[in-house]
Amino acid sequence: MADLASLAAAPIAITQGDVCGIGPEIVAKLFRAGEAPGCFVIGDVAVMRRAAAMTGGVLAVSEIEGPADALAAPPRCIPVLQAHDLPPGLLDATIGRVDARAGAAAARCIEQATSLAVRGEVAAIVTAPIHKEALAASGVAFPGHTEMLQALAAIDGRVPPVRMMLANDELRTVLVTIHLSLRRAIDAVTQDAVLDTLRIAHAAAARWGQPSPRIAVAGLNPHAGEGGLFGDEEIRIIAPAIAAARAEGIAATGPYAPDTVFMRARNAPGHPGEFDIVVAMTHDHGLIPVKYLGVEQGVNVTLGLPFVRTSPDHGTAFDIAGTGRADASSLAAAVRMARQLAGGSVLAR
Repeated sequence: MADLASLAAAPIAITQGDVCGIGPEIVAKLFRAGEAPGCFVIGDVAVMRRAAAMTGGVLAVSEIEGPADALAAPPRCIPVLQAHDLPPGLLDATIGRVDARAGAAAARCIEQATSLAVRGEVAAIVTAPIHKEALAASGVAFPGHTEMLQALAAIDGRVPPVRMMLANDELRTVLVTIHLSLRRAIDAVTQDAVLDTLRIAHAAAARWGQPSPRIAVAGLNPHAGEGGLFGDEEIRIIAPAIAAARAEGIAATGPYAPDTVFMRARNAPGHPGEFDIVVAMTHDHGLIPVKYLGVEQGVNVTLGLPFVRTSPDHGTAFDIAGTGRADASSLAAAVRMARQLAGGSVLAR
C-alpha cells in the first residue's frame, strides 16, 4: 500500500455495482450533485450513460485512460475507466432481475479496483451494491464484497484477517462474524476471533483520529449470559478475549448485554456516547441498531485490508431500480468516509 502522502493526491475509485440494480443510478446522482470530486467510476461506459440519462437528463460521461485522468475531469462529469473483460450484452440484462452477466461484470470491476488499490494508484475503493445471487450465478465463489476483497488482497497466499464495520455519525459497530448462518456464526465466535476483531478495530481507529478508542464488547446471549444462566460463551470465550486485549493496551470493556450496549454507545445531541466502537458477535446483532438509525447515512467499511474500502449501507434495491428514485445519500456518506480514512487532502477539493 502506498504511503499516506501519495494517497492524498490519488483519486477514489467507485465501482458501478450490479447493473440491474440501483448502483449505476446512485453513482450518476452522486456526480450530478457534485459530491464526487476526485472520484472516477470503474465500470461500463454505456451502462453509465444509460444511468445518467435515467437520473435527470444531460450529464457528461467521459472515458478515461487511467485513474490520474479523473483529477482533471470537469465538475458534474462522470469519468469512467472502462473495466476489462466485461461480459457482452450488459445493456440487455433486465433491470430489477438477477442476471449472471451483471454478477460477472460486478466481479470484474471489483477485481480491477483492488488491483489499482494494491498498486497505490487510488486512495480508496467505494463499492456500489452488488447482488449475491447474481454473483453466485456468474460462478464467483464468494458470498459478498468482504470475502472477495479479502481474497484479492492476499499477499504470497496469506489472506489478511478482515472485519466488517458499519458506521454513521452516531454509532460504529464492528462484527466478529458476518455472512454465516446463525448456527455457524455461534460456532465461529472463538476467543481468537474476538481478540483479532478487537485488534483490528483498535488499529483501524487510528485512521480516523482515535489512537485509543473505547471499545465496548457486546455479549452473544441475552443479558450477556446472566452469569452463565443463559449461556456461557461470555465466560468461556468473550471475557478472556477482552482480558487479553486489555493486556495489549486495547481499551476494551464488557461483555455487555447486547440489547442495551448500543444505546449507551450512541453519540447523539445531548447524549455523548460512552464508547467509540461496539464489537458485536453476529451480523444482525451489530447491524440492526446502525441501520435503524438511518440506512441513508450508514457506511460499510472493511477493516484490515491493505487499502481503504467503503460502501453504502444498502443493497441493489431491485424493486425501484430503473425508476431514478434511488437515494444516493449513503453512497455520498461512503465517499466522505473513504476520504477521511485515506487522508483527505485534494480528494475533498
